[in-house]
Amino acid sequence: MMIRREWLRLATAAVMLFSNTAFSQDDPGKADIGRVSVTVYYATNGDSKVAGTKTVAVTQEIEKRLRGEERLRFKIYRLLGQDEQPLLRSYESWAQPLKPSDEVLVRFEASSAPTPQATGLDLELWLSRKKILKTNARLEGNRPLFILGPEWRGGRLIIGVALAPKKNPGS
Repeated sequence: MMIRREWLRLATAAVMLFSNTAFSQDDPGKADIGRVSVTVYYATNGDSKVAGTKTVAVTQEIEKRLRGEERLRFKIYRLLGQDEQPLLRSYESWAQPLKPSDEVLVRFEASSAPTPQATGLDLELWLSRKKILKTNARLEGNRPLFILGPEWRGGRLIIGVALAPKKNPGS
């Protein structure tokens, strides 16, 4: 009888130990392996005031990059919104650059192991809850991938997707 109780206690303790270990392990697929920044720009050859009062001018570097592409060449560029989300090892992430609106959404997932210089992404652009673009993209350094979006308020939306510096845990 005494041996049976001791065995029962040991078995119970072992089950509790192993179940606690199993529940406390993190999912390696949810590991944060980088950051992705999604920015929406408004481009027009007309009046930029129709984009709203909360827009800001783009940097000279971004303007130069945009003007360097024939299809992205406009007179005026304004920043509409931006979102930065973690890049997870085995899960998809969503960026919503025009919060709280869900008119523009970007879904991305790592397709290759990232390096500090570049990473491969499975990328989807969703406008008005419809997937309009699916591609495999290779993002390099601080060079955004620009996607010419739909017409909007007499101009065009341009969506920029780029690797972002990883946030420090202390910030």
